[in-house]
Amino acid sequence: MRAGLFLAYWPWFSLEEQVELSVLADELGLDSVWISEAWGQDAVSVLGLLAGRTERVALGSGLLQIPARQPAATAMAAATLDVLSGGRFRLGLGVSGPQVSEGWYGVPFARPVSRTREYVEIVRLALARETLTYDGQEYVLPLPDGPGRPLKLLAKPVQERIPIYLGAVGPRAVEQTGEIADGWLPFMVDPQHADLLFEPLDRGLAKAGRSRADIDVAAAVALAIDDDVAAARDAVRPWLAFYLGAMGSREKNFYVELAERAGHGAAARECQGAFLDGDRERAAAALTPELIDAMALATTPDALPERLAAFEGVGVDTLLVVPCGADRPRAVRALAEAL
Repeated sequence: MRAGLFLAYWPWFSLEEQVELSVLADELGLDSVWISEAWGQDAVSVLGLLAGRTERVALGSGLLQIPARQPAATAMAAATLDVLSGGRFRLGLGVSGPQVSEGWYGVPFARPVSRTREYVEIVRLALARETLTYDGQEYVLPLPDGPGRPLKLLAKPVQERIPIYLGAVGPRAVEQTGEIADGWLPFMVDPQHADLLFEPLDRGLAKAGRSRADIDVAAAVALAIDDDVAAARDAVRPWLAFYLGAMGSREKNFYVELAERAGHGAAARECQGAFLDGDRERAAAALTPELIDAMALATTPDALPERLAAFEGVGVDTLLVVPCGADRPRAVRALAEAL
């Protein structure tokens, strides 16, 4: 199993921390560093900076938000980042959620699965430097009856094929990931209940005549290392509470639904309710040790190798950790040593 870093976005990590930890990952020989975006810092700019500060580690977008950019703009960004990094770029995409899509970007969240499929098809056409024409339900290029004409990407990526990863949580989206993606970026994988997430992936792979060897399962999980496991759990509480509380509404939150499917619904709903009521401390306190251990990697140094082996045992190819706690470099070094 490979390992990398998921360095999210500001304010979870400052720009200085993103650079420092990326350079450390490069020095330690880790697989990859991934930058994401929500409704603040964008991922493309930071990845461009990291391309100039690192030499070997792969750089990934985890994720570029589909409603934020037209597919051709994403292809342009991917090609640029691949050139800037010398062929180290991995393109992670995701539809985000209805609150971000409609509230921040003003893009309807309708038909996210079909929209993702068409988006990926267009991005691949553009990156292959084919003359871009497309006639789909969601996208039509060029627009009919207008002055637009089919164009071809001027920039040439370093890689023959930039790998496309999809961040998918819902069963239909995960199944489609198995059909069309080069990689899958699941969030908060619980090795004890991995079948809940992997079953639709395997269904999609089978539908496309593919196997697990044809896709990189790159699971993102919060990591905290401490000699006191209770302190390690406390270090990941704010991260988990934010995703269970802020990434959705009371009626629709993919991460709360994931926790419910794993048997932690009561704690997840209590956390979500407190967060949406504006009480972040109560939201974090509502997380039980069982929920934390299911959705994060909060452990002692001695127990870390066994915890990592559990992820490898259920088919995770690349573990992307979100370093949490006061000493994040220590967590990164512990990860490298354990592997």
